[in-house]
Amino acid sequence: MKMSTAEWQQVLKEGTLEMRSDNLFQCWRRKACVLTPDSLCLYADGQRRTGAKELKLQTIKKVDCVERIGKFVYFTVVTTNNKEIDFRCLDEDRWNAVITMALIDFQNKRAIQNFRTRQSVGTGTSLTLHC
Repeated sequence: MKMSTAEWQQVLKEGTLEMRSDNLFQCWRRKACVLTPDSLCLYADGQRRTGAKELKLQTIKKVDCVERIGKFVYFTVVTTNNKEIDFRCLDEDRWNAVITMALIDFQNKRAIQNFRTRQSVGTGTSLTLHC
């Protein structure tokens, strides 16, 4: 997946995250990552060239189970279909906090858009209260 110029201009954070694999051994795999206001892109080769997996913020329900152990912060991203994806990063990288803030910002913008849509649809209708 290639990011457009506009997306690169809106990079919130880029760097390295480790993601736990789904296979039997559940190894930690290093991923080059780019967080934008709309998604988290995870690159398989660590060089942001091939194998990108895009995790859209609209598909993320929450960042959960944040735990510091030694030099790492472990956290889980829970998707809207209740899939759990485990990550870890160095404590000073603060990926969990940046993803959480991006998710909150995304959800707030979506709520405002939904409110404005309902307001524009409801314009012209009156509300009558009977006491």
